[in-house]
Amino acid sequence: MSPPTTQLAILGTGPGGYTAAFLAADLGMKVTLIDRHATPGGTCLHYGCIPSKALLHISRILSESREAAQFGIRFPEPQIDLDRVRCWKNEVVQKLADGLADLCKRRGIERIVGQARFVDSHTVRIELSQGGEDLLAFEHIILATGSVSANIPGLALNSPPIWTSTEGLELQTIPQSLLVVGGGFIGLELSTVYASLGTRVSVVEMTDSLLPGVDRDLVRVLSGRMGLMFEKVMLNALVVGVDIGHIGPIIRIQHKDGTISEDQYEKVLLCTGRKPNTRDLDLQNTSVELDSRGFVKVDTQQRTTDPAILAIGDLTGGPMLAHKAAHEGHIAAEALAGNQTVSKAETIPAVVFTDPEIAWCGLTETEARQAGRNVTVTRFPWGASGRAVTLGRTDGLTKIIIDPETQRILGMGIVGYGAGELIAEGALAIRMGATAADLESVVHPHPTLSETLMESAALFSGRCIHLYRPKK
Repeated sequence: MSPPTTQLAILGTGPGGYTAAFLAADLGMKVTLIDRHATPGGTCLHYGCIPSKALLHISRILSESREAAQFGIRFPEPQIDLDRVRCWKNEVVQKLADGLADLCKRRGIERIVGQARFVDSHTVRIELSQGGEDLLAFEHIILATGSVSANIPGLALNSPPIWTSTEGLELQTIPQSLLVVGGGFIGLELSTVYASLGTRVSVVEMTDSLLPGVDRDLVRVLSGRMGLMFEKVMLNALVVGVDIGHIGPIIRIQHKDGTISEDQYEKVLLCTGRKPNTRDLDLQNTSVELDSRGFVKVDTQQRTTDPAILAIGDLTGGPMLAHKAAHEGHIAAEALAGNQTVSKAETIPAVVFTDPEIAWCGLTETEARQAGRNVTVTRFPWGASGRAVTLGRTDGLTKIIIDPETQRILGMGIVGYGAGELIAEGALAIRMGATAADLESVVHPHPTLSETLMESAALFSGRCIHLYRPKK
C-alpha cells in the first residue's frame, strides 16, 4: 500500500516550524507537523527563550528590591521558595504549549510525535513515540529541527555536577558556587539568574571579551555591571581539565599568560555554543547539501539544493534566534504558495536579556570598519535621559550607524534597561530606509527611554537637545 500523503510536512515544532505550519495552513495547504516531543514549541519554549526569560524576570525583581535602598526604600532579604519558582516557570511554559496545540487543532494541522528519517526526497519513515513506525509521503517538506549544544570534548555530561543550559533552566537547586563556561548569550543570561538567587558565579571565556562579536561599546557597559555581580570573570582563558571531587568539580583553567589555576565549584554550567541538529535525519538519502560547518545550504526563499526540501532557523546558519527562525518560516510558507517574498535577514534584531540588556540590528560599527565602509556613528549616553535618571539606571547607551552621504540609518545598538523593547524601532527604521532626520523628527513621548533613539539621531545633525556638543 502507498503511504499516506500530505502537501507539506514540517520537521520540528519550534518557532520556525509552527510559524511555517500556521501560515501554510492559513494559505490553504494540508500540513503535517512532526516532532519527537509531545508538546509543540521546540527548544525555545521548553528549554530556552521562554523559561530563561521567566527566570530573568524573577532575577530583575530580586535585583530591583535590593537596589531600591538607593531611593530610601529597604526590603528585608527575599525568601525564595524554589519549588514555587520552578512551578511558576513550568506553568508559563505549559500555558504557551497548550496554546500552540490548540492553534494546531483549530487550523486542522496533523501532528505526529516521533523521529523522522528520510527514505528519499519525498518520503520519511517515522519512529513513533508510542511504538512502531509509519511512512509519510509529501510534496514538500520544511526542515526546522533547530540546534543542539556544542559540548567540550572530554567532559562527562552525564555527571550530575556538570550542567548544560537545559539542566541549568530546570532550577533543581541553587548551588553555592557555579562556574559558567562560555560568556555568550546563554551563559550570561543564566549567570544573571543564578547570581541574583545568591550563587557565587564565575565566568570563563576563551576570547578577550564577553559576548564575542557584539559591539564593544555596548559590551563595555554590561561588563562593568557584570564585574560587580559575578565573583570572577576570566577572559582569554580555557578549561583544560576537570576532575570530579567530593564537593564538586575541580576545574583547571589555562590563562593568557600560560599559567594554570585550579578551583572547585559545586556546579559547572556549559554554555559553549550550539551546532545544527541534522543528526538522525538521513539527509544522505536526499539531494540536500551542507556547508563545511554542517549547516544546510539555502537560498533567499529558504529552498535547499533539493527541490522538494526547504530549511529554516538554526539549521541554516547565521544568528541562532527564535524570531529569525519564525521570519524564515514565513518566507518558506510564502515561497511554497508561489509568492516572491525573500528573507530580510539584515534587519533582524538580536537581544541579550542580561541586566542591562543589549540589543542591536543592522550593520555594526565593527562590520563597517572591517568592510572599509565610511559611516558616521552617534552615541547618546543615558546619563542625559530624564527617564533613565528617574529609574536610577543611567548605565545605558544608544548608538546609531549612519551613511553620511545618504543619511540613511544602517544599524543601531542599545545597551540599557529594557533595550530589547526599544530595538524594534531601529529595525523598522532600517527596513523602511529611514534617515537620521526621519527618526529625529518623530515625536517621542516624554519622559521615556525611547527618546534616546531620537536624541542619538539628532546628534547627526548637531541638534541634540539634551547633550551639548561644541561645533568644530
